[in-house]
Order: sequence, then C-alpha cells, then structure tokens
Amino acid sequence: MGVRIPKILRSSASAAAVAAAWLVMASSLAAQREAPADISWEPESLVQGSIVRLGVRPSSGENVVEVAGVVAGQPLHFEADSAGAFWALAGLPIDVAEHVAIDLVLRYPDRSDTVAVSLPVSRRNAPMERLKVAPKFGRPLDSALTVRVQGERARARRVSRESHQTPRQWRGPFVRPRDSRVTGQFGRGRLYNGQVTGRHMGVDLAGKLGEGVYATNHGVVALVADFYLAGKAIYLDHGAGLVTAYFHLSNADVIEGDLVSKGQQIGTVGASGRVTGPHLHWVARYGTVTVDAESLLELGSRE
Repeated sequence: MGVRIPKILRSSASAAAVAAAWLVMASSLAAQREAPADISWEPESLVQGSIVRLGVRPSSGENVVEVAGVVAGQPLHFEADSAGAFWALAGLPIDVAEHVAIDLVLRYPDRSDTVAVSLPVSRRNAPMERLKVAPKFGRPLDSALTVRVQGERARARRVSRESHQTPRQWRGPFVRPRDSRVTGQFGRGRLYNGQVTGRHMGVDLAGKLGEGVYATNHGVVALVADFYLAGKAIYLDHGAGLVTAYFHLSNADVIEGDLVSKGQQIGTVGASGRVTGPHLHWVARYGTVTVDAESLLELGSRE
C-alpha cells in the first residue's frame, strides 16, 4: 500500500518534516494491515532432501478461492480443507541452502495476492559410507551402457514430470513398503573401494529373496521396467506430483496402468540390477526432486 506525499512544499525544511510525517503514517498503516494469510509447515523442523506439508490459512474475512505456488521449480497442488485452509506437499532438494524460497499466489474472486516466504532448512546429517565391493561394481560405465542408463533415467524423469498432471491418489498416512531394518540411509555419500561415486538417493530396506514388497500408499502403476542399475523396478504415481519407486526386485506382481491400494503387494525382493545382494531400494520424488522416502512417514493423517 502506498501513500501520496504532496508535491508543492514552501521550504526544504517543511518538505522534510511533512515527508517524515507521511512516512511514519505509512509505516503505522502498513503495520496495522493484516497479512493476507498465515503460512505454516509440517514437520516444524525442515531438513534438506525431505517432503514438507505447507499450509495456507487465509485471514479472517478473506475469500480465497485458490492457492498456487512453486518450490524448487516444482508446482504445488493445494487443496482446501473443511476449515478453509489450503494444504500441499513440497519437495526440498538435498542441496538446498539454509533457506528455501516459496512463491505463493492467493486468488480471490476479484484479484490476486502474491506472497513470498522463506523457510529455514537444516543441513542433513549424512556421513560418508565406505564400501568394499568387487572391482566390477566400481568401474565406470562404457559408452554403450552410458547411453542405456541415460535413456532409462529419462523414462523415470518423465514419470515424475507427468505426475503433476495426475489427480491425488494417496490417502492418509504412508506406510513402509517392508517392515524391516534400514540398511542404507538416504543422502549418504558413498565411497566404493576408495572412489567417491556420489550420494545414495534412496532408502535401502533389508529383505530376503522373494519376500514381499508393498505399496506405500494408493497410486497408479506408471512404469514397470528392467533397468541396468535399478534392475526390475516399479514406479507408482500417487498423483499431485508424488512418485515412489521400488528397485532391484525379483518379480513384479503388477503391470502398468494398474490401480494399487496402500499395503498391497506389488512385487518381491530381489538382487536385480547393479547390486551386491538382495534388498529393496525405496525411492520418493516430488516432481523431479528426489527426497528421503522415510520423510513421507512423518506426514501424519491430515487429508
């Protein structure tokens, strides 16, 4: 909101005094003006590479009909609850700095308000993991395999991008795809035979060959494929930008296009792809931002 200052003033001294008075008045009026909405987030402490739930509560008397926004280049899909608040998931990149910028647009019947928010983000504690493996697992890919892997990654990214067009399928709390111990944490750097190969961008869960793998929430089977690195893989599109994936399977019990329910068996643990033994590699992505799949479990049951 702006305040006009008179153009015609008889002296520079009076001009300065009047201008100061108008600035004090403008500051007072701005302070009295209520923000268009209250912004909240869950969980309260945000960490790099995690899923966050954003809440927008319009100020009393404000008739907000729609909320839109962007985080880390990914669109947000807000839904209104029975109390008139709007909620959406967002993915925080693993390399985000100490704050993440959120650009929101609140739409009314006759106008729009733009709100810029900066959320504090803590650094992820992910120490380097040193692994001793057979030499074949530490060698760089040859040119033919590099082309194959790039094509497979492009297929996976397409699933993630297209999830923004799918209506939300998931409902209620997310569940683990296996009730077993975590053997590899998300975000850890990996050192194979003394050579750095990047970060571990998933969660490894223990399992024996042939044991069940279950859908973490309702969704659509978007992709079933045999990849060089990921082995037999299943991608579930949970809608509104959210995808989970299940790697190194021995078998897929679903086909593309199937609707699956939370807790439904979708495949079995295996050792396919570039791995040293049977386990499940569990991946979560919001759009093209890969996040810690375990952070889905902290979202609670808000609908």
